[in-house]
Amino acid sequence: MRPTGDHRGRASRFDVIVVGAGAAGAALAARLAEDPDRTVLVLESGPVPGLPPSFAPELLDARLVPGAQPGHPAVQPYPALLAPGRPYTVVRGRVLGGSTTVNGGYFVRARREDFDRWAAAGGGPVWSYERMLPFLRALETDLDYGAGPLHGDRGPVRVRRTDLGHPAAAAFGAAARRLGFPGEPDKNAQDEPGFGPVPSNAVDGVRVNTGLAYLSRVSGRSNLLVSGDSTVLGVVVERGRATGVVVERDGRRRTVRGGEVVLCAGALRSPQLLLLSGVGPRAELAALGIPVVEDVPAVGARFGDHPQVVLEWLPRRRSLPEPVGSWLGGALHLPSSGGDHPGGDLEILQSLVPMAGLTGGRVSVPGAPLAFLVSVQTPRSGGRLRLDSADPAAPPSLDHGYLATAGDRRRLREVVRVTAELAATPDFAEVGAGLTDPAPRVLADDRLLDEWILGHLGTCQHTCGTVPLGSAVDAYGRVHGVAGLRVADTSILPTPPLRGPAATAVLVGELVADAMRRGLT
Repeated sequence: MRPTGDHRGRASRFDVIVVGAGAAGAALAARLAEDPDRTVLVLESGPVPGLPPSFAPELLDARLVPGAQPGHPAVQPYPALLAPGRPYTVVRGRVLGGSTTVNGGYFVRARREDFDRWAAAGGGPVWSYERMLPFLRALETDLDYGAGPLHGDRGPVRVRRTDLGHPAAAAFGAAARRLGFPGEPDKNAQDEPGFGPVPSNAVDGVRVNTGLAYLSRVSGRSNLLVSGDSTVLGVVVERGRATGVVVERDGRRRTVRGGEVVLCAGALRSPQLLLLSGVGPRAELAALGIPVVEDVPAVGARFGDHPQVVLEWLPRRRSLPEPVGSWLGGALHLPSSGGDHPGGDLEILQSLVPMAGLTGGRVSVPGAPLAFLVSVQTPRSGGRLRLDSADPAAPPSLDHGYLATAGDRRRLREVVRVTAELAATPDFAEVGAGLTDPAPRVLADDRLLDEWILGHLGTCQHTCGTVPLGSAVDAYGRVHGVAGLRVADTSILPTPPLRGPAATAVLVGELVADAMRRGLT
């Protein structure tokens, strides 16, 4: 894919302006540009490399997770509060491909019950699993299963499942079987949750982000322009209709006009842009001196994410083999004891690279412990996003609201204890000498374990629901009360899915693009 540069001089007005070239934005823009009579401008705040050699090596190496490296230039940091007394920094990709360029390459579909819940919340029949399955098939080339009722073989995103041949992955699988968990060979089907490989958009050791997967397919089209280092500061709304955006590039601000504006800037930036543009809760906007364009109380009022803690274990051998194709090993999904989510709301994800390597940008750290990333993926929305300033450069305030209920705490204790049980099996003892922490006495005591979890609490960075279906946008992402303005990213998912949302973000881009191309209302 060639670099696409500046938008000046190409067109005075575009049919569609897409803000953000990430998981959803790249997919949406590429599909829209397939229609030759529609002009599309994509504005990406980060750099827009061309062919893969133009990307920094760690952005393509699927054994690394650039988003885990503090201060990496391809990410945008946001201060957040996970729980009382637990400040944190969350990050989002700021480069072509967005967070798909810096994340772990996890590409697992949402569950059927997620689609049922989203349909009931405002998506309607459009958001049923049966209606979404053709889009899920169309966006992928499944290299393991090929074309069939569940999978596609002609889509932009190549999907391959992680190799379970690594000794640690094989031991994890054996431990899961010993404890009675079923096998789940295809986590992109809708089978009973259990242990299996992780579907990934990393192939042969290369993380293929959505910028490369989608936009390279339409590169060179005269009706598409992707402009990097172009930060959108707000949406221009005139007489109730979005007519363009204010963009800053090379230190200069200008207004770019468009027939329709689609915000694909992610679940943190898209709601921030709406609020800065006067679309949101009236009282909060007025308090900041932002003229109210449309009172939409749901913008930023709630969001969901997945709390996570890292459990490390010591290998028996000083040096296990380095992973070959991905940092990911296997994954175990299971329902929590409440029984509310049979699709499995607890996740134990295996890292074959030490945490010291993930945060330091190295595959090998001799002698370092390896890790399980354990999380609760219950579709709960207890967070809130709001503005503290009308300055577009000031980050929004993020309060995740983790551990607020007894159920939150119970589920995290449960997934930590299941992980400890797995690590203590004879099967896993073949490779591991046990968890480094928490100690057995902590594991046995609810109060002590709650304290330990709070002190080690992190997040999967799976934010959803800041501009939710039903209360803020319709089934096709159209913002209530503002013509010509849509949101198409995980902002619109009313609750986070039971699996990480990267694949669902791409799905949103596909869905909204299809609606725009067909003029659906």
